[in-house]
Order: sequence, then C-alpha cells, then structure tokens
Amino acid sequence: MSGSLNDQATERLGGKERSTQAVIAHEWLVNWGGSESVLQSLKKVLPNADIHTLVYQPDGRTARAFSEARVLPSVLNRLPLAARLYPYALPFMPWLWLRKDIGEPDLIVSSSHAFSKTARAPGAFHLCYCHTPPRYLWDLSDEYTPGLFGRLTHGVRKRLRTADLQSAHLVDHFVANSKFVADRILRTYDRTAEVLYPPVDTDKFTPATRQRVHFLAGGRLVRYKRIDYAIRAANALTVPLVVFGDGPDRRRLESLAGPTVHFTGAVDHPTLVSLIRSAWAFLYPGIEDFGILPVEVQAAGTPVIARGAGGALESVQHKNTGLLYDASPRDPTSQIKALSSAMLESMSRTWSPAACRDHAQQFSRPHFEREVRELLKRLGFELANGDSCG
Repeated sequence: MSGSLNDQATERLGGKERSTQAVIAHEWLVNWGGSESVLQSLKKVLPNADIHTLVYQPDGRTARAFSEARVLPSVLNRLPLAARLYPYALPFMPWLWLRKDIGEPDLIVSSSHAFSKTARAPGAFHLCYCHTPPRYLWDLSDEYTPGLFGRLTHGVRKRLRTADLQSAHLVDHFVANSKFVADRILRTYDRTAEVLYPPVDTDKFTPATRQRVHFLAGGRLVRYKRIDYAIRAANALTVPLVVFGDGPDRRRLESLAGPTVHFTGAVDHPTLVSLIRSAWAFLYPGIEDFGILPVEVQAAGTPVIARGAGGALESVQHKNTGLLYDASPRDPTSQIKALSSAMLESMSRTWSPAACRDHAQQFSRPHFEREVRELLKRLGFELANGDSCG
C-alpha cells in the first residue's frame, strides 16, 4: 500500500485530526479463551467501540467480561442452538462478515483467527490483531481434516483459502501475537506484521512457598497439544504427573496413563494456582502460536519444560525460567525421550521463582494495553473522550 500508515489514517479522518469512531470485530463470543482475553483489553483501550461478532451466546465468564459492552451479533445468532452449531457455519462466515453492517467507522480493529478480518466499511482503516491464520485451512489442514473427511471437504477448504487470502487484502496493518505467527502471516498472506504479545493476567498468578511434588500438564485436552507425550514420559520415569482440564482427547489420554498419572478434570482458579505452585515444572510438549498458560505458570514462580518450537521460544527463557528441548518433529519416540531427559534435568536444577515471575511480567495486561495505545497513536488516531490513546 502506498504512503505511510500515518498518512493512510489521516486520509480516512478527512485530512485533519478529529475524534476517531472505532468498532471491534471479533469472530464469535461463546466460550472464554485467549482471543476473548485480547478482546477484553481491546475494549478497555477502546471503551466507546461497539463489538461486532457473528454469534453472541456467552458462557458465564465471557458474559461477565462484556456485560457493559454493546455487542452486535449477525443473523447467525438467531438460529436455534447457535452456540453449538456455529462451527458448521464456517463455509458461510466470509459471506456473513461481508454482509454485516458495521456502520461507518474510521477505524476497524479485528481480533481474528478466522474471518473477522473480512469486516469492512467505506473508508475505514483496518487494523487486524491476528491470533493466527486459520490453521485448519493452511499448515495444519491435513491434521484437522484427515482421511475421507479431508477428501470430502477439499473443495470447501479450497474456496475458504481463497476467501481468507481475499480478506487479508482488506487489512491495512497486521499485528501478530508472536514472531511465530508473524512468520506464518508472511508465508500465508505475503504481508508483514509487527508483534504485540497477548495480555496475561499475571497478577492472578503469584509465587508461594510450597513443596514440589509432581509435574503438571493440561489445559484444553486436544490432540495437537501432545499431552500424550507428557503422559508417556511420566510413565517411563514413573514420576507423578497431574493433568488438569478437559476436552475431546481426554478419554484417549486416560487410556495411556500409568499409575503415577492423575486427571483432575476442569479446575477452578484457586485449584489451578495451587497445582502450579506445587509442581516441579509445567510440561508443554505441543507447538502453540504463543501460549498463555506457560506465562501464567512462570508468573506463579514455576518453570516450564517446552518443546523448542513455536511460541515457547518467545515465552520461555532457556535455563532461566525453564528448559527448551529439541527433538525430531515427526518422531514421537524422539519427542518423548527428549522430554523425559528435560524432566530429569529440571529436577536437578535450582529454579528461581522470582526470575520466573520477572520474566512473565513483560506479558502483563497493562503492558499489552499500553502497547496498543502507543500503536494507535503512532498510526495517527485521535480517540474520543473516554477512550484511551495516550
């Protein structure tokens, strides 16, 4: 795009400084997760902005977080059982965003891991906070849609990839949640992105003196997180491992567990903090775009053992706040062996809870919100009274 980003913003403001009218586009508001945490901070920076989304059927935590926001869902929200069935509307989501009336803002800020970056308005400057290009369409397409299902959906996925590339052209400025995702944006969309790490509520995770009695793994129990590697490593070492959380992979994971592995199911916040404080280390054998859990764990003073790939390379300091191990990406035996070795090494080291927490603080929510304000200011946007951009 020609001209500086500041010039582009000024053109959209009619060539003069005036209060910016902004809207936020978010995929859907159903269950709380990392993208909803980002949205919460975006809304704090832009308190006067309406939130446009496809589905608004919030769980308890999501409803509380946005109870005072003006949330405007699409026609998809009117369908019976929308909260359960919205994933099946994926093939129609680009069209739904193109058809959605978001008014006439000067600024669109999209929080996108699917198609909310398709939101558009005449003359608006579009800033996209990209959690990731859709993994199920690009680099993890075969893993998400294997075998016969993959062959049956090939045509749909091809059309969605085309729509995703077209939506990227509607974005004036990309922001990625990690260098790992910035690289994926470059490879997928041929667009550069600056990096703003997502907000973590580090104040809710604090160190405390506890006896360390187990390793810890968990979160949402889905296959790509490779918690099965953590279980197999604990089995091989016959060391205690606690797996918290729930998800579609839980039954398979339980079938792999030896006598030293314990599943808690979903846990409340105080229980999670207690589990973290009493862990030798948190095991993180999957590849994530960034990964908020490892930062929360470090904020509570516990080291992280992670595969040396993806967002962990940016969130964990090797031999200071945890261990990063290398292994053949296509060889499960190599992965389990490398993880086992790192677990043994971690138990022989003395870790500093203060060092772990100090490192985690750079990912705090106030830090993220300050960086967003500075970015908007740099792009030339003057926000209305009550908005925070200075």
